[in-house]
Amino acid sequence: MTSTLEHKEPPQANGAVLPVVPGDCLPDGTGVEVVVLESRANAKGVREEDALLENGSQSNESDDTSTDRGPEPPSPLKETSFSIGLQVLFPFLLAGFGTVAAGMVLDIVQHWDVFKHVTEVFILVPALLGLKGNLEMTLASRLSTAANIGQMDTPKELWKMITGNMALIQVQATVVGFLASIAAVVFGWIPDGHFSMDHAVLLCASSVATAFIASLVLGMIMIGVIIGSRKMGINPDNVATPIAASLGDLITLALLSGISWGLYKELESKAYVNPLVCAFFLSLLPIWIIIARRNSATREVLYSGWEPVIIAMAISSVGGLILDRTVSDPNFAGMAVFTPVINGVGGNLVAVQASRISTYLHMSGEPGDSPGTAPRKCPSPCSTFFSSDVNSRSARVLFLLVVPGHLVFLYTIHSMQGGHTTLTLIFIVFYMTAALLQVLILLYIADWMVHWMWGRHLDPDNFSIPYLTALGDLIGTGLLALSFHVLWLIGDRDSDVGD
Repeated sequence: MTSTLEHKEPPQANGAVLPVVPGDCLPDGTGVEVVVLESRANAKGVREEDALLENGSQSNESDDTSTDRGPEPPSPLKETSFSIGLQVLFPFLLAGFGTVAAGMVLDIVQHWDVFKHVTEVFILVPALLGLKGNLEMTLASRLSTAANIGQMDTPKELWKMITGNMALIQVQATVVGFLASIAAVVFGWIPDGHFSMDHAVLLCASSVATAFIASLVLGMIMIGVIIGSRKMGINPDNVATPIAASLGDLITLALLSGISWGLYKELESKAYVNPLVCAFFLSLLPIWIIIARRNSATREVLYSGWEPVIIAMAISSVGGLILDRTVSDPNFAGMAVFTPVINGVGGNLVAVQASRISTYLHMSGEPGDSPGTAPRKCPSPCSTFFSSDVNSRSARVLFLLVVPGHLVFLYTIHSMQGGHTTLTLIFIVFYMTAALLQVLILLYIADWMVHWMWGRHLDPDNFSIPYLTALGDLIGTGLLALSFHVLWLIGDRDSDVGD
């Protein structure tokens, strides 16, 4: 590759940076190899920035200690709306069915003895399910960006990213699980005025063990999905976060139910089991901290990544308060089965968009650098949804998936006889209105938040998704509760709301 090619500025088109085609600018044929790579990527029609990522990976291989990815930053190839929709559709449906399955599991396990006698376990459910957005989806976004910018192309780089990120999420999961158990004990003690040390230790052991194992399993699945996506020519941003969401709720809820049930059975005969389990997982913390600190890719997140996790839990708790106040009313009991679905779908879609925008910005440099297109401090709705750049195109595709996706999930719930609401036309209209408004707001906030964090030298992969998924829980629960209230006020008796 000659110096002439290295100093050639890439042309701009439709708000996206297009790769240079060396064959057009070098008549002597230099750079034919890059032309072949670009043609291969375009033939698949599904991979962003593939041609120049090849160059970035070659640069990394030649100098592992250098953080420079080449004389020119990788530039994304434009994806078509069809390719984006095709890649997102299957993981999106899988994620939706995962939320439906989690709701059905909760409907079954709520009658188990541990849920009846240690009711604080219910308080752990939203806190631990929220780890999906706080940890696993953030991990998926972070690894997707690393894969797209060529930081996982060599075995050495791949192993470094895997060990550092797995250790990091184990630290975060253990700490958040422990804090969630303390919150459950406090919230369970305040209204009743009754405190049981055995129950408190049971909650701690169940929460920490569930958070640790769920994060370990989901983290390994995410790594496999991202590596497989790259080999198949699929953009990991489109599939990793929805798959994390689809498995997160179901795996976490199943683990929490099974672990708490098993520890509850040992409570009377072997009371020492619960404190041993809790102490075991807490004692592993120093090991994970040391591993995460030794990795430059995760060291900063280890120190600065706690704020979004804690604030996101606080935001989700407000949504949980709305849910608790609404479901406690017999007239709105049917809302419970739909809440995980509308919240899950909104969180999944906005996580995909946030991950894609973050990857797009990472192609231009480091957080704080000015991207190829000027960062928008307060984007207009038109620029978010109706411009010609690839991020606006993906926002339109994700928004159009809302109605058909929710129709499939509503029919599934109805077929499995879940909930207490008949699917009348007016109910479906109100439900769809709430779902569309939720996703519309979230996609707009994502466009602003990711660019705003980038301008403040914050990596959006580490900070944006916890906030966005928590806002999805709050907005979705609030709009769904409002819809149920309006249906009740206008007297939609045919829908049997809360019957």
